[in-house]
Amino acid sequence: MAEVESFQLDHTKVLAPYVRLIGAETGPKGDIITNFDVRLVQPNEQEIPTGGLHTIEHLMASLIRDRIDGLIDFSPFGCRTGFHMIMWGDHDSETIAKVIKSSLEAIATEIEWSDVPGTTIESCGNYRDHSLWTAKEWCNLILERGISSDAFVRKVV
Repeated sequence: MAEVESFQLDHTKVLAPYVRLIGAETGPKGDIITNFDVRLVQPNEQEIPTGGLHTIEHLMASLIRDRIDGLIDFSPFGCRTGFHMIMWGDHDSETIAKVIKSSLEAIATEIEWSDVPGTTIESCGNYRDHSLWTAKEWCNLILERGISSDAFVRKVV
């Protein structure tokens, strides 16, 4: 089987919350795609409940696009500790960490239920599994710890 980078990462050595550049790839036409590990909680110590994680996912899909161009995808890890963030172009962890921080701040302080996209049976594959209250609580906890631009050394943005 092919090796997957995230399965080679020693999850006992990282210090969440952080943004980590997993890698950048150049396509056959010269396009660059960057992949980030956006880890919001400490692996194997915490996990965000699915309703809150689902709501964070839906909100971040819009909030990130409001703050930076080139987002391809923002998908949750199955372990519920964070997200993969895939971007067009060459981006650095510090820039992405600032975007994540700003987006989490918006969820924590500005967002109301009517702002959450994709919460109907027509627009979501599991529309009943959302919790803005849980999303806000976790965003506040994450922001209290600070978002680092380094996975191994706390460099809070």
